[in-house]
Amino acid sequence: MQPYISKGEKKIEINDPSGKWTDMTLLPEWEEEFYDVFTARKHGKWVMLKALKKQFADDPKYRKHMEREFETRYNLAHPNVVMVNDFEMIPGIGMAMIFDDAYGYSLRRLIEEHRLTPRIVHRLETQLLDALDYIQEHHVVHYPITPDNIIFTEYNENLKLINVGYDQRDELSSQDTAEDIRQYGLVLGEVLDNLPTSLPRLRRISRVAAASDPIRRYRSVADLRLAIEKRSMTTIYVAIIIFIVLMTTLLCYLAWH
Repeated sequence: MQPYISKGEKKIEINDPSGKWTDMTLLPEWEEEFYDVFTARKHGKWVMLKALKKQFADDPKYRKHMEREFETRYNLAHPNVVMVNDFEMIPGIGMAMIFDDAYGYSLRRLIEEHRLTPRIVHRLETQLLDALDYIQEHHVVHYPITPDNIIFTEYNENLKLINVGYDQRDELSSQDTAEDIRQYGLVLGEVLDNLPTSLPRLRRISRVAAASDPIRRYRSVADLRLAIEKRSMTTIYVAIIIFIVLMTTLLCYLAWH
């Protein structure tokens, strides 16, 4: 079964005498600023490829950028991030990063075709936050999170980020992490704009997350998650204090009896 259901697919003829690569297909829907994106069979198995566009393919600057992106993404392993598993020369295509397949639709396409479901909203509340938490924990510098680079698999609507991560640092700046929160708020807000029902609590969360002033946004993915789960740090701290008081009282009682 072919991965990445895409609009405007174009079959690409390649000359590979070894027969290793077959069914090469260009996916215009998934193209990036510097990259063309393809699906193909490698030894009969569907994979996704990302290669520099022809006008950038011979430029050392872009080739180095591609190599750095591969090195960054090769070390990532998360169920909500599409994995990179190889980097090799493809006949007629050039050097390409090879990704796991993921049969599904972009969030952009689901919005445009009015095919959003409650499960998709729930995945944004949980799996997208899990992915953001992971890439921040690993200090990954990444492309903006938008509906265009979020995929939902066809059968179980699991969320996958497809083009996240092109460099890794010792630490991310507060601007980087604040921008992640803003992008999340914008994605959530666009989804809410296209739902047939009103979800006031999530709407408030999306407005805070997407606030133009970083000071007004949630301070971290953890704070954002707590807001979505209808909890607050104050509530948690109060619960902890009450627990400590009760345990202290119980220990004192047992000590005197």
